[in-house]
Order: sequence, then structure tokens, then C-alpha cells
Amino acid sequence: MSEPKPRSEFQRMMRKLLRNPSAILGFSLLTFFVLVAIFAPYIAEPVNPQMLDENGKPMKLDNPYIMPVVTWSSEPIPPSKEHPFGMIQGRDIFYGVVWGTRTAFYIGLTVTLISTAVGIVIGSISGYYGGWIDEILMRITDVFMSIPFLLAAMVLTTILGNGLDKVMIAMIVFGWMGAARLIRANILQVKEEQFVLAAKALGIKDFFIILRHILPNTIFPVLIQASMRMGSLVITAAGLSFLGLGAPLGYADWGSMLNFTRNWILGTSGSSMTYWYAVFYPGMAMVLFVLAWNLVGDALRDIFDPRLK
Repeated sequence: MSEPKPRSEFQRMMRKLLRNPSAILGFSLLTFFVLVAIFAPYIAEPVNPQMLDENGKPMKLDNPYIMPVVTWSSEPIPPSKEHPFGMIQGRDIFYGVVWGTRTAFYIGLTVTLISTAVGIVIGSISGYYGGWIDEILMRITDVFMSIPFLLAAMVLTTILGNGLDKVMIAMIVFGWMGAARLIRANILQVKEEQFVLAAKALGIKDFFIILRHILPNTIFPVLIQASMRMGSLVITAAGLSFLGLGAPLGYADWGSMLNFTRNWILGTSGSSMTYWYAVFYPGMAMVLFVLAWNLVGDALRDIFDPRLK
């Protein structure tokens, strides 16, 4: 009998992934949110039913991220066939949740990519060269880490002005330190390995040594950390929007939606759950989005972390 062919590394990773129920749940939730973001124009068509064109059809919105006001009544409207998640201040909650998915990905991916890239550059220089360069860069990193993140983001957003872009700048400015310290620690372990010393002996420039030899062997923990930060960044942006520092009222952002529903969070004097839908749907979207990224991050760590093999 012929011996079975050994499994490739990809097959082993997929086998390990498919045996992990948490990983399957995480990737399923993430896939769901990706599909919602991609097909948002078809799930919640960006039109204003109260404004008709010359053909009698609802006019398309110039900016689909600005939730259309479909009724002039400010009273909440419970879920119905026309508005499955209900309405608050004349705005359809279902529309906001769907388009808010795009906003969440935009915030999470942009802030994560830029802040992680900044952290990798600073941490790589610090870890590779060491000495006084390492001392200066790490002390600067310590100063940034000693500042409470939420407080610093609020202060910087107040200085720059309100707006989603200002919130993202604040999160980038105060969000690179974790990646910098993690990549530095990994580089300190790898830079004395034989393949790095051999590259130095051959006269290869430091930039190419870091890029071709060191980062491929040290960057996976940073990428795993970045994937797990995605959800927390969206929560932070939503918190700032809830405080009125982020997305403006009426913007398709989960935090902004909670902001303009704050008057109905406590319900009525007779029943605290009267307007439950005002908080439940955007809140549940945030919970599931964060859960998806956390589970995906755990799954990637189980696969790529050599200490767990």
C-alpha cells in the first residue's frame, strides 16, 4: 500500500480552523458583515421616499451615509413591515444599521492599517538599531501610552473639531504604541539569528534586511493583534460619536444612532422597554461586529502562534 501524502501547511491550517467552532462562528459573522457592507445599496436603497423626481420615483440620495428623514414626526415608530427595525426622529433604524456596517469597516480598516503601519516602522527601527535610538523611541512610546486613550482622543477631537475624520485622526495618533512595542520585542529576539547575521555579513542594506528577513518572521503576532483591535476601534469611535464628538447626527454610524436615540433609551415612565428597538439594533450590530473580530483574532492566533503548536 502506498503511504498517504503528507498534508501541506495550508491543509493543516484549514483542518485546525474547521475543527474550531469559535473560529467558524467568527468567520461566519465577519462574512455576514462583509456581505451586508457590499450589498448595502440593494439591502437598504439610498433614496428618500418623500422626494420624487420628474418620473414620480423616489430621488436617490447625494450622500447615502446621511440617513433620509422619511417622516416629519419626531415620535418613535415601532418595527413594522415597512421599517423592520423601527424609526427614531423620522430616520429608519434599519437603513442606519445597514449603512453603518460600511462606516464600521471604513473606520476599523483605515485606523488599524495606518496605526499598525506607524507602529511597525517605529518598533522596527527601535528594535533593530537599539542603543540611544531605541531609548528615545521607547520613551516617546511610554509617554503616549501613559496618556488615557479615551481622554486624549476627546481632547484632540475637541481641538481638531467634530467629525468622523477627526475621530479617526485621534485614534491613529494614540493607537500605534501597542504594535510598536510588540514588533520591537519580536525583533529583539530575531535580529541575532544566524540568517540575519549572515545578511549583514553579505553587506545587505539594513532596510532590506528588515523588510525581507526580519519582518516576515516577526509580523504575524502584530497582524493578529491588529485584527483583534478592529472591533475595539469601532467601539471607541462609536463612544466618541455618542458623546457628540464623532459622526454628526443623522449619519449612518452606530454610535451616532445611539446618540440621537438617547432621549428614548430609558423609555417612558410606565415602561422602560417601550422604545427598546432604538438601542437594541445598533447596539447588537456593534456587539456582533466586535465578537466577529475577536473570534477571528483568536482563531488566527491559534493557527499562527508557534507557542500554541
